[in-house]
Amino acid sequence: MERKYAWRLVYSCVISLAGVVMIVNGANEITCSTVSSDVIPCLSYVAGTAGQPSEGCCDGVRSLNAAAETTANRQTACGCIKSLAGFFRQFDWNKAAELSGICGVNLGFSINAAVNCSVID
Repeated sequence: MERKYAWRLVYSCVISLAGVVMIVNGANEITCSTVSSDVIPCLSYVAGTAGQPSEGCCDGVRSLNAAAETTANRQTACGCIKSLAGFFRQFDWNKAAELSGICGVNLGFSINAAVNCSVID
């Protein structure tokens, strides 16, 4: 019976260690899930159903700006935004481009349909 508990302990330690490694390795990488969570509150503004971005939208833009501190993260964020925009018929690129200025941040890349995300610095 002790052997059974020993294996459970070893298994639990391995799973815990794997979780820590994933958190440490992935802490600096942005994902489309993160980008989506940050910009979803902005969709009413970029779709034209709200006259101005909500505070939640600007909070998300600021969060995205803080997360996109490396070239790779900015390129990923750019691509995610372009992909997300493709799902919405009323996505206004002009309003999307205004968001960083309205929210008081510089994302480090232009938000527009023609931007080539792979060449963003």
